[in-house]
Amino acid sequence: MASLQEIFNRLQKTKKEQKEIKAMYRDALKNSGGYQTVLNEASVLKTKKKTIEEGIQDDFRVEFDKLEVLKADIENDSMLLSDAALSEYLKGKGVEIIDEYENKYEPIFKVQFKKI
Repeated sequence: MASLQEIFNRLQKTKKEQKEIKAMYRDALKNSGGYQTVLNEASVLKTKKKTIEEGIQDDFRVEFDKLEVLKADIENDSMLLSDAALSEYLKGKGVEIIDEYENKYEPIFKVQFKKI
């Protein structure tokens, strides 16, 4: 089996190749006249869409304020659920939850690396 460093090096090489191909694709799009025309038209339509959405959001201001509170609650409860699941797992207990339809869920643990 390959070492962590070998896998990391291979991953970095693959990401670099992916980045180069994406850059070539972006350059080809940038040089396409038809694409640029459609991009400009889309920009105009996007602005119109945004104006309409803002008008409707003003009509639903109370609901959108409540939506922001709900979003924060979901984020906090999700973090609390993750912390509780990890705590239970580290204690050696089985970690499983069941939803209203009797579907069972088990946690997925993920390891990520960050640059130091």
